[in-house]
Amino acid sequence: MLRHIVMFTLKNPADAPKVKALLDSCKDLVPGMHEFDVGIRTEGLEANADVVLVSTFTDQAALAAYQPHPHHQGVVAQIREMASGRQVIDYFV
Repeated sequence: MLRHIVMFTLKNPADAPKVKALLDSCKDLVPGMHEFDVGIRTEGLEANADVVLVSTFTDQAALAAYQPHPHHQGVVAQIREMASGRQVIDYFV
């Protein structure tokens, strides 16, 4: 299994619900996607980002199928306009 985590810092933190909705629309886009959870910063809890995506894929091939998917690419383009920063880590579990 391959875990894919992406954290976004937004130009306007109030856009977090919109970014979450965009990311949630990517759930189940490709076979081999097992976990797909999107969270937003919670007031009063520690956070270095505004939105986080935690997803798990069967293998690198499943992640490789997800990344260029046309719907995902459309979401990426929209989020890129709202984000001021992005951190990513992929690792095997």
